[in-house]
Amino acid sequence: MSTIELDIIKALAEEGNMRKASERLHLSQPALSQRLQTIEKEWGMQLFIRSQKGLEPTPAGEHVISYARESLAKKDETMELIASLEDKVHGTLKIACASIIGQTWLPQVLKDYVALYPDAKISLMTGWSSEISKALYEGEAHIGIVRGQTDWKSNRVYLFRDQLYLVDSEISTIDELKDTNRHFIQYKSDSNYYMEIQRWWNKHFNQNPSRQIIVDQIEMCKQLALKGIGYAILPSITLSGDEKVNLIPLLNSEEEFELTRDTWLIGYGSTFELKQVKAFVEIVQEYAELLRKGQ
Repeated sequence: MSTIELDIIKALAEEGNMRKASERLHLSQPALSQRLQTIEKEWGMQLFIRSQKGLEPTPAGEHVISYARESLAKKDETMELIASLEDKVHGTLKIACASIIGQTWLPQVLKDYVALYPDAKISLMTGWSSEISKALYEGEAHIGIVRGQTDWKSNRVYLFRDQLYLVDSEISTIDELKDTNRHFIQYKSDSNYYMEIQRWWNKHFNQNPSRQIIVDQIEMCKQLALKGIGYAILPSITLSGDEKVNLIPLLNSEEEFELTRDTWLIGYGSTFELKQVKAFVEIVQEYAELLRKGQ
């Protein structure tokens, strides 16, 4: 199969819709339909079935889709390895990053990266730590930035540690949480982080928060707390220190931070040898060191 035919199969599988796939591939729908018929004739099997939900792959189609994805990934990997033989940093840097890092810390890192290496391309996806590990495993990312405890077995580099704060416009001490009727604003995160918050709460209080608000983005959680709607527990990386609210550190009896969050750089050893990855890792480590010194 040619590269364009592999791209067609991949696009149809991911979009599940002829119109969306044709827009993505910059082909007309009749042209795309004709190309699909040619591909199906080559394989001697129908690969997709049209249904009310859109395009659904047949059992044969699922195998061809896997073949297309693996072939395209292998081509990208080979092109990147060839590019890495040259002195110039170019090729695509594929990053999978924890959402909170992508929204706060990473943009400045990438600003320096693109300034130093303008010929390099960047592909960035954000998500939970489990999604990042999956992206690395499936070859969708070269490098991952994850939060919290990680059981990654290949290369990993410690970056920095976040302290966590109780943020509220009214509450000024942890003890006040025992009797407050204010809303506890929480954001959806990976299960490890959620469990850490729950363990901290259960260690200090005998009952669950009386009122809760659940949001799907940490920035929304922060903004609701800043507007005085309730209190939130937020990592220091999201806070500038200029917020006009109470920032209460979650300390233990030794006046050390009881609840913290580590950030790690992870990936496979072979991808760390790619020039665009090496250059990125160097900049990340420089920024992480600056952050550690400032803590």
